[in-house]
Amino acid sequence: MTETAPDLLYSEAEEDLRAAVRSLLADRTDTPSALARAESGTPYDPRLWQALGAGMGLAGLLVPEKLGGQGAGHREAAVVLEEVGRSVAPVPYLTSSVVATETLLGLDTTVPEVAALLGELASGRRTAALAVPFSYGPDSLRLRGGLDGVVRTVADADTADVLLVPTGQGLYAVGAGEATITPLTPLDLTRPLADVVLDGVRGTPLADAGTGRAAVRRGLLAGAGLLASEQLGVAEWCLTETVAYTRDRKQFNRPVGSFQALKHRMAQLWLEVVSARAAARNAADALASGSPDVPLAVAVAQAYCSRVAVHAAEECVQLHGGIGMTWEHPAHLYLKRAKSAQGALGSAGEHRASVAEIVGLPGPA
Repeated sequence: MTETAPDLLYSEAEEDLRAAVRSLLADRTDTPSALARAESGTPYDPRLWQALGAGMGLAGLLVPEKLGGQGAGHREAAVVLEEVGRSVAPVPYLTSSVVATETLLGLDTTVPEVAALLGELASGRRTAALAVPFSYGPDSLRLRGGLDGVVRTVADADTADVLLVPTGQGLYAVGAGEATITPLTPLDLTRPLADVVLDGVRGTPLADAGTGRAAVRRGLLAGAGLLASEQLGVAEWCLTETVAYTRDRKQFNRPVGSFQALKHRMAQLWLEVVSARAAARNAADALASGSPDVPLAVAVAQAYCSRVAVHAAEECVQLHGGIGMTWEHPAHLYLKRAKSAQGALGSAGEHRASVAEIVGLPGPA
């Protein structure tokens, strides 16, 4: 039986989607407004989210049409996340439209509560957050006994309308107003984190423990795989801006980009970004096709793309010289997004361990 090679190229429809998303984000996001929102403690722009999620219908890309979504797939969602990463857009796309949505799709969608919540998320009217620490990956999930206690560092909890809370008794939907949510000060000010205190909440049961655990793992796996596309977008922006700056910036009456040492650094970074694109596209294609190699493709993409995004952002800051160190220049936003994403949805070390286990390599002694 021959295996079909993954399609790593972008289709015409995907490029059209990219152009539309990039145009919208270029019109609605800029560095001064992003910095102003970060400093105000309200990093998310609700009007931007409505335009992106509801106006363009991107919140429901992963949701079948019969449930109120667009009936697209992970490849299209990956393109959106590339552009979200490229602009460091302050929107809950990864957490609500990917992780939470994919978790719900892993449940019985004929259950009225599940179908209704999926429809609301797909329309962009509401957002949801999976109430697990943002550092948890597909293979590091640990469940609490019931609807009580504290869940640390939940991404986008303080902006979500609904929390999906996995427990040893099942998966529950909890209104954000029922929990006590304490915002934290994250490294990446464009992606808020919060502690969630569950005390006496009842919640709406969505699935039993076994089904809930499998669904949560599905959500985390899809999130980790598509986070690689966001990291790719970060790296591509950093490379493009660095090349442009070193072409224009002159020293000794020569563009600094003409110096051999800098040429080598940017050439090496270009090779890393190209390889990251292949890894991210492979993960998105595996998720879209339901390939049995999804766990391996996701683990490889995360293990590699997280490092490339950080390296690209570090080079961007350094090769911009003094201006790259300022608060007004956007380079630090990309470095912070890359560094925070490096430890999200499973660390690179965890994903490398998953690769070793899947391919049968011996683990550390």
